[in-house]
Amino acid sequence: MNYILVSEKSWHLELFRNLQKEIQGSWTLITSKDQFTAERLKVLSPKYIFIPHWSYIIPSEIYDNFMCIVFHMTDLPFGRGGSPLQNLIVRGHKQTMISAIKVEKGIDTGPIFMKSPLSLLGTAEEIFIRSASIIEGMINQIIIQQVEPEKQVGIPVIFERRKLEDGSVNNCETIEQLYDMIRMLDCEGYPKAFYENDKFRFEFSRASLKSGKKIKADVRIIEK
Repeated sequence: MNYILVSEKSWHLELFRNLQKEIQGSWTLITSKDQFTAERLKVLSPKYIFIPHWSYIIPSEIYDNFMCIVFHMTDLPFGRGGSPLQNLIVRGHKQTMISAIKVEKGIDTGPIFMKSPLSLLGTAEEIFIRSASIIEGMINQIIIQQVEPEKQVGIPVIFERRKLEDGSVNNCETIEQLYDMIRMLDCEGYPKAFYENDKFRFEFSRASLKSGKKIKADVRIIEK
């Protein structure tokens, strides 16, 4: 049996290696857009294509012809759309669900195979790494138990993809909001939370919230 894992993130390499050991069959890892083509997939002929993290639109010629399963970090249909982790944290959520869904034409509208809980404590990178082990268990369960997806139930809530300027800390009103802003963008491939004036841009990372309403963080200062 052939399986594919699609992700551009480095922390999913361990996930891929674990799946190779745990699930009998031939596994292929796809990490770039030019590798993820209908022509190549026809040759590989996978039973499932698992997508834990992908920043590109999946063409219909792929999801119409192959079983594509994406892992979305909200309790769908709540939180359809972009930047789910950041949108959850700015709304004050401490816990979420990872929803494994079949890819369809609509954004995050497909039927759900299963959901698993995920803590939103820590930096974005820590959360993504934590989610990888949860996704590993979900993939195992989908394959071994031959799970069938079921239609989403509930009133959809749509998330808008956050923009670069949304990472400004200028509008933070409490120390907790400032801490959340820094940690939710502290991850490989994400623009850091920032403050800027006429001369400099200050980018923040590795934040820890201290007693007495204090934050300790690393700061990168860039002259404009």
